[in-house]
Amino acid sequence: MKRIQITLAALVVASAIHAGTITVTVSDTRCQTITGFGAACCDGAMCPFGNDTAPVKLLYGPQSEIGLNIMRMEISPNFIGDVVVPEWNYWDSPYDWKGSLPSAKIVKQRGGIVFGTPWSPPGEYKTNGTAQGGNAEDQGYQRGELRADCYDKFFPWLNTFLEYMKNNGVDVDAVSVQNEPDWWVNYSGCLYTPQQQLNLVKNYAHMLDREKYNGVRLISAEPLGFNPEYSNMLLNDAVARDQVDIIAGHIYGHPPLGDLKNAATLAAKYGKEVWMTEHSVTDNIDHLPNWHEQLIFAEELNECMLAGCTGYIYWYMRAHWAFVGTGESKYNPGNTKNKLLPRAYVMSHFSKHVTGSTRLSTTSSVNTGTNSAFETSAYIKGDSLIVMAIDTTKYAHDLKLKLPVKVKSGVHLLSTSNESLCKESPITIDEPVQELTVSLPERSFNTYIFMIDRDETGIHQAQTTHAVSSKSKFYDLQGRPMTTPHGLCIEQRPDGSSKIVYINHSR
Repeated sequence: MKRIQITLAALVVASAIHAGTITVTVSDTRCQTITGFGAACCDGAMCPFGNDTAPVKLLYGPQSEIGLNIMRMEISPNFIGDVVVPEWNYWDSPYDWKGSLPSAKIVKQRGGIVFGTPWSPPGEYKTNGTAQGGNAEDQGYQRGELRADCYDKFFPWLNTFLEYMKNNGVDVDAVSVQNEPDWWVNYSGCLYTPQQQLNLVKNYAHMLDREKYNGVRLISAEPLGFNPEYSNMLLNDAVARDQVDIIAGHIYGHPPLGDLKNAATLAAKYGKEVWMTEHSVTDNIDHLPNWHEQLIFAEELNECMLAGCTGYIYWYMRAHWAFVGTGESKYNPGNTKNKLLPRAYVMSHFSKHVTGSTRLSTTSSVNTGTNSAFETSAYIKGDSLIVMAIDTTKYAHDLKLKLPVKVKSGVHLLSTSNESLCKESPITIDEPVQELTVSLPERSFNTYIFMIDRDETGIHQAQTTHAVSSKSKFYDLQGRPMTTPHGLCIEQRPDGSSKIVYINHSR
């Protein structure tokens, strides 16, 4: 084997202490296919952006620096009365649904996925008569639940939201049952037990008009800590399981490799997607996140992938601890309104490169787990083999990689501080190899993207034509599910393997 020359700019720091070698072995065992990454269309106090579309323009689509492709929006239960604001040019609705429309249109135009989550059904459907959760003195501490005699109204109400969005040019891709059904709040909210959610979905979800609304998918309720009892009860019932497409939840107070992984295990058995649909790392902190906090965010992304997530959706798009600056003077310098923040670039390691890939199983010579000093994961996408490595220590290492296929060249994306983000350097390899050693700087987030050698591995060009199998799932090259596959797309086979194929419907 010839010498492997690694050319990585800005990796050597004079004061760095080298602490030895970490070995990562990447297997050819295929795990989940990644649909994508995103955030919610709102900033402080859950306010949608209205005509301010700067955040989505900065964050979404392959032409952006960040590459997000999933957007979450609220299905508001609040009325706006008879007031119609002419400049919005929207079909009238009694509900306050206009605020996310401009952003949703841009996300869809850029090939993204949009989904809606109700924080509450309309107040007249609930036991406390209001959209509020009821956990406040002025709300009488009355627990707000969906009334049993209104279960048959819930999915028709979601249909009105889908109709409104469709009439205004947005085909919504999915709707959820409920935001945080297990969290009693004093703002808009509704409580469901796992059994109540099962009753609702099993007996009434057939009323969601999937045929009319472009095959819209149903997302389970999204519990606060990804309590698997909510999703497992749905999946263990054959009728309910057939109605639910995506299992979802949040990870407040519950690390991804706990309850989320538990829920994802059963979801994978039945071929369901798993989305982490809301979390804020260092939420509402009184300062701009430092680099260590950014690495903790990188670890959370990585752990969600290891847990089995197919989609990760952050909370606010715009906040000083999120992706786009707010301009608030107390968090400046560095918090310029509608400018990308460092956390967005950390997200881009995943959103620009992992979307549409299939995760590969990995093992490491050092212990990994929740917030470990070192974490890793690996992915395959077309001709690319991607290895992620996060090192939170003050010591540099060598990273020895044992790969399942031979690679012939590569690129290293390196982030080492809030000021040094996504620096790209070539990895020069003299001849195709299956083992190589790269540099792992201290306190760094690394994405190594290798080009697979087709001749050595037997991987060939995309097929020019392909027979569509009813048992395969198909995704476009951004990782979005395709109801009717066509052109270049990713085929995920029943055995878990995937490849890029060309579907020609003219044949």
